[in-house]
Amino acid sequence: MSDSIALRDERRFFLGVERSISERAWRPRLAPAEEGRALAISQIHGHGDLLARVLAGRGVTPESAPAFLEPTLRSLMPDPFVLQDMEAAVDRLARAAETGEQVAVFGDYDVDGAASSALVVEFLAAAGCPPPFLHIPDRILEGYGPNAEAISELRARGASLLVTLDCGTTSHEALAHARAIGLDAIVIDHHQAPERLPEAIVVNPNRADDLSGLGHLCAAGVAFMTLVALARALRERGLWTSARPQPDLLAGLDLVALATVADVAALRGLNRAFVTKGLAVMRGRRRVGVAALLDAARVDGPPRPYHLGFALGPRINAGGRIGDAALGARLLTLTDPIEAARIAAELDRLNGERQVLEKATLAEAEAEADRQLMRSNRLSCLVVAGEGWHPGIVGIVASRLKDKFKIPSFVIGHKGEICSGSGRASTGVDLGRAVRRAVEDGLIEKGGGHRLAAGVTLVPQRIDAFRAFMNDALEEEVERARAGDALLVDGALTARGADVDLARSLERAGPFGSGNPEPLFVFPDHRVVDAGVIGSDHVRVRLQSGDGARLEAVAFRAAGTEIGDALTRGRGEVLHVAARVGTRVFRGLERAETRIVDLARPDRRSS
Repeated sequence: MSDSIALRDERRFFLGVERSISERAWRPRLAPAEEGRALAISQIHGHGDLLARVLAGRGVTPESAPAFLEPTLRSLMPDPFVLQDMEAAVDRLARAAETGEQVAVFGDYDVDGAASSALVVEFLAAAGCPPPFLHIPDRILEGYGPNAEAISELRARGASLLVTLDCGTTSHEALAHARAIGLDAIVIDHHQAPERLPEAIVVNPNRADDLSGLGHLCAAGVAFMTLVALARALRERGLWTSARPQPDLLAGLDLVALATVADVAALRGLNRAFVTKGLAVMRGRRRVGVAALLDAARVDGPPRPYHLGFALGPRINAGGRIGDAALGARLLTLTDPIEAARIAAELDRLNGERQVLEKATLAEAEAEADRQLMRSNRLSCLVVAGEGWHPGIVGIVASRLKDKFKIPSFVIGHKGEICSGSGRASTGVDLGRAVRRAVEDGLIEKGGGHRLAAGVTLVPQRIDAFRAFMNDALEEEVERARAGDALLVDGALTARGADVDLARSLERAGPFGSGNPEPLFVFPDHRVVDAGVIGSDHVRVRLQSGDGARLEAVAFRAAGTEIGDALTRGRGEVLHVAARVGTRVFRGLERAETRIVDLARPDRRSS
């Protein structure tokens, strides 16, 4: 079977599409000069034409193709001690293990914080420490990061070493307080760091003086590397014995994979190996809490990156958003299947409540965004605020606004004299840097994050000033991003070629996500046979190619959008259809799934 048809347009725009129905240009991912690289990969390694194009489009060469398709920790993981301050952190943790010291673990309330906290808690307990105290802050009552009140309570309970995970890099006051009351502190984090670090041992690949090149890791990835280094140090000190064997570090890769995908870390280099190997561990269902969550999320078939980001991740986050923030981290450390099933069911219920809250808040936020855009259609950043908006869902709503309006977006909820909000941005914009400037200028009370996501705390009277600041701060970056915004197409397909065999072949180039985009193909000149809304807001369509072959496809969350309307009103119309091809398991059977991303009407003048 031939899985592709020849590319029909070698020009600057794929199939001549300068503006699609969603107002985006379509461009070939491969430049003409790079076509030879795809051909060489295909001929040397015997891969199909489309897989070879996908690999070449992601910078893979004929020489690097085998290693890319089979990422291994052995080849991709550097010595953990390349991270700044790793030696000091490992020495302090080793002393705690040797003396049976009481450690307190303070994690963030998201998936990355829960996963990295679970990793460290499990390892330290296996290394001889008393069961570490685990504290996940309440999003509303405590806010992000360590705080003096919680630290004092942990000290009063007997902790002498504090380990913060996925937080702490900017917590100068809280960690100074920890030192003042006799608590040593180790920060294991990945967020962008200020020039002046807090009074603690800080292991963070994004601190200014770290030259490891590992800034794309999430906190769980940094924690895993820390535990690898710690295991080595404890082996050298003779701690591991037949009575106390070294824990299986590879068994923790399921948590690293979960955090990496849920935190939208770039899937390149070491992260690809983490996710590939972590998914293999997760399929064994050895971790009781993850197995319970897979069941609660009704995951059919082996877990895939999609399930980590859209089934497991949201449920763990639901505890931190609108329930008990510690539920997710506790679930990931459980060994009792009955208790795990109970907590997983509770997280599933909370996730349902979160979805209801999100829908109502999104409607209000979109209305406010529309009003702002009516006053100025060249905004560089949306900043919308509402009375009583739940702080646990503002990040999700910000992401929805960013996707719909195609500009960075902040959603702020305020209640009384303080407001808290979250922002989201797309590639090409550094949100974290702009927020740090707002903090340094005294415009907001607290703020931090990374390039694509950030959080802020401010008083209501400063919302307008913050909006103006962000529009000025992001203007140049957003303009550059707009100029380069295009849908990058990996190749062309027909309805007959989009089958399970092709999807399985393409999955070899995964895992896909941030930094390793899922392949995108165009189905040229396909007729819309039928289309209709399914579920609450999805559109299912049947397409037919010129040779009569038919294909079912889905446009998710498309009802009421330009794409959804074009499909449901376009029965009989011939369209170019941009879509991704994958697989899904339904009732135990693996099937091909085609997901529509964009549409364009053929320009018959160029035919």
